Amino acid sequence: MKAMVLTGLNRMEMREVLDPIMTSGHDVIIRMGAVGVCGSDIHYYTEGKIGKKVVQYPFCVGHEGAGTVYETGKEVTRVKPGDRVAFDPAISCGKCDQCLVGRPHTCRNLAFLGCPGQAEGCLSEFIVIPESCLYPIPETMSFEMAALSEPLSIGLYAAEMSIPLKNAKVGILGSGPIGISVLLPALTMGAGDVYMTDKIDERVNLAMQFGASWSGNPLKTDVVSKILKREPAMLDVVFECCGQQEAMDQAVELLKPGGKIMIVGIPSFDTWRFPVDLLRHKELSIQNVRRQVHRVVKTLTLISEGVILPEAMITHEFSFQDTKKAFDLVSSYADGVLKAMIHFD
Repeated sequence: MKAMVLTGLNRMEMREVLDPIMTSGHDVIIRMGAVGVCGSDIHYYTEGKIGKKVVQYPFCVGHEGAGTVYETGKEVTRVKPGDRVAFDPAISCGKCDQCLVGRPHTCRNLAFLGCPGQAEGCLSEFIVIPESCLYPIPETMSFEMAALSEPLSIGLYAAEMSIPLKNAKVGILGSGPIGISVLLPALTMGAGDVYMTDKIDERVNLAMQFGASWSGNPLKTDVVSKILKREPAMLDVVFECCGQQEAMDQAVELLKPGGKIMIVGIPSFDTWRFPVDLLRHKELSIQNVRRQVHRVVKTLTLISEGVILPEAMITHEFSFQDTKKAFDLVSSYADGVLKAMIHFD
């Protein structure tokens, strides 16, 4: 089969690789239909690593996907050949202490699609994945919308963990795909005014189109003073969705005493910095968000029922053969890109 693999920094090529092999009776082979390009994929593309996860070339990335069941293991009962499915790219063991207490996202033996040292990604014609990761989708749902359930389920998890009450005042710093993926579920939960920021004007405008109460570009305006002028009592919760230190500094300033910082973005650096005095006097809470927990089905339902309308997140589409063009576009933040989607024939 063909796969698109990283071969060096900012280098990618299509290669013929071995077909996936089922090693368990619960394995399923999926023919890929669509894959979304994620910011973490771009980290591996441009920097070759995220933290301690370092790419050994060649390597296939990609984890936001959907496709069709091609073949099933002998013990598979949840799906059958021909079923259209979305999938959770996190493969947990189901046996460790974390899995047994309902935290499969922090499984001690987690294997994540497209993560170096764990599992090859889904930018290939076929992948093999356990049936426990698969979720059937209706015929009315496109593969592209199903693929968006991956970032949206993370946003739903983050919102449900942190928004304290209806009409809560919310900040989302970073209006890229993950920021929008937090915004849409937050609005369905009854969040009040939502304030969003981004350094790309097109994303600032998109945030308003998706339902933000206010959005601004921190390169062009003092976003903290602008927001606090509107909200002198400050915000209940702020989501850091861009992985940048200046956004974290803004989050601390924007939060009211007792507020909560949700760290959703993945930074390229290794250490966050916090102003201890302000953090302590406000008694702020800091919560990291590690993917999602049991939110895929709910997210797919919200999409299929039209409660969440994420179509406009997809700003650019590419064929499988043109995957490198998609990565170059996203890595350069060109042409107002929000989410690039890869299509398979």
